[in-house]
Amino acid sequence: MSPYLWPVIFIGGMLFLVFLWLLVPLFPTWIRSLTSGAKIGPLNLVLMRLMKINPHVVVQARIMAVQAGLSDVETKGLEAHYLAGGNILRVVQSLIAATRARVGLNWDTAAAIDLAGRDVLDAVRTSVDPKVIDCPDPSSGRTTLDGIAKNGIQLKARARVTVRTNLSQLVGGATEE
Repeated sequence: MSPYLWPVIFIGGMLFLVFLWLLVPLFPTWIRSLTSGAKIGPLNLVLMRLMKINPHVVVQARIMAVQAGLSDVETKGLEAHYLAGGNILRVVQSLIAATRARVGLNWDTAAAIDLAGRDVLDAVRTSVDPKVIDCPDPSSGRTTLDGIAKNGIQLKARARVTVRTNLSQLVGGATEE
């Protein structure tokens, strides 16, 4: 053998050992994604790990999306949302809930709501099952809001407001309080 071939074999062997060192802990995760139909390759899992993305969370979110039949949830979108600081499991759960309730919500809107600091799953639940707010609050002990006009007429009022989330206008809107 040529003496120049030994360094090439050594460097190739070291690269192979580093790749195995990165891949061996991810092997169960890769098998899980493969058997569930999520189909995230081992090289993608290693690249996620190198980019400081938790591959276990991404695989779990992708499996949930695939099992629920969500076609617009891609691995790259999950990675980007994770790197942006979003909660990908919560977004996928909200997409599943919105699909089951037949509420029009896509990945981009749900991710934007999540990155805006809102609880997207709670927003979907409020869209499906509206909240009722009584004014004044019955727990305060008062049953009406009272006011007296300049001419001495007293007004007693009670209000009940039903709040339903409009998901398309949620990003950048007012807070719950």
